[in-house]
Amino acid sequence: MQFDLVFEGGGAKGMVFVGALQEFFRQGHTPGRLLGTSAGAITATLLAAGYSAGEMLAVLDEKVDGKSVFVGFLAHPGALEVSALEHGALATLLQQHDNPLVPNALEAIGDQTLLWSLNASRLGQSLLSFLERGGIFSADAFVDWLRQKLNSGTVNGVQRAWGGLTLAEFAAVSGKNLTVVASDTSARQMLILNARTAPGVPVVWAVRMSMSVPLLWQEVVWRAEWGAYRGAALAGHSIVDGGLLSNFPLELFVSALPSVTAVMGEKTADNVLGLLLDDDAPVPGVISEPDLSQQIPFQRFTNLLNTALEGRDKAVISAFDSLVVRLPAGGYGLTEFEMSDSRREALLVAGRQAMQTYLNTFSRRVLSFAVDSPVTPAEIADEMANRLLKKF
Repeated sequence: MQFDLVFEGGGAKGMVFVGALQEFFRQGHTPGRLLGTSAGAITATLLAAGYSAGEMLAVLDEKVDGKSVFVGFLAHPGALEVSALEHGALATLLQQHDNPLVPNALEAIGDQTLLWSLNASRLGQSLLSFLERGGIFSADAFVDWLRQKLNSGTVNGVQRAWGGLTLAEFAAVSGKNLTVVASDTSARQMLILNARTAPGVPVVWAVRMSMSVPLLWQEVVWRAEWGAYRGAALAGHSIVDGGLLSNFPLELFVSALPSVTAVMGEKTADNVLGLLLDDDAPVPGVISEPDLSQQIPFQRFTNLLNTALEGRDKAVISAFDSLVVRLPAGGYGLTEFEMSDSRREALLVAGRQAMQTYLNTFSRRVLSFAVDSPVTPAEIADEMANRLLKKF
């Protein structure tokens, strides 16, 4: 049976997707269209590249210098280049602040000394990264990692060499309909990135934009060479995590309206399945350990982001609960990339079990909606999808 798959965002908790997909494939099912946000975008992209559940499991085992490769995604940003430092937001703020008790020439020297001092220390570099680029950490290592994944292994006996492809080129060689969600904070709009809407955007940068949790990772600035988004120029716009506006846009695959399929592509499967990270569902057998995110500066921001990403799309989940498999993720953190083997295995097992339970009862499921509702589930999806599409 073929399912169009929607993957929710959720950082390190997204490892549970691998366990769920193990059971999905074991039962002989196949993916149709693929849609993901943040961690879900990474999973959807690997699936589109032909990765098996076994290959994804091997990815989870990757280590660099004895630590999970994913820890490198929380990389120190390093020093700013001179032009960015001297023409950035902090430099402008300092220039606009005039201390009447200090001569202008001396004040200018003091401002420059402060900027260079910050740029020379690790703490100062993190602060400047936050102020100038919208996030504490660099994700350059993530871009390199994903590019390497798209250039590794084989699909149907053919070597993958897709790390440098645009969304349009990737769709052509993979034969997969991949969409990832991002947020344009400059225009305050949601971006649905695929071969139809943003053909010139490199796959790795589309996913990089989708996973850029605000305030945590540096924003991505849309480059002119990437071309337009649905005919509109976005060069210079700041792009962040799609979960900021919609972390689980299931309705985009449920709706069959022409205006929706023009963006998402024609339906190729009879079924839609949303993989939701359920923080209210405990992971059986989990071993309690400190969340890595508790060790990160600006913990209040991390807590705020968790709340924002997990609080979206309530209406969609409620309306189409029968299309959602709830994957246990309780007790796991957004940035808990360096989890112990036992915690990770418990998460994978929970994902497999949740998917098995869902699929074993799938034939008895129907679209859920209010008994006294005057509209059909399809009409609900159409209305929700239209509302979402009007945001951009």
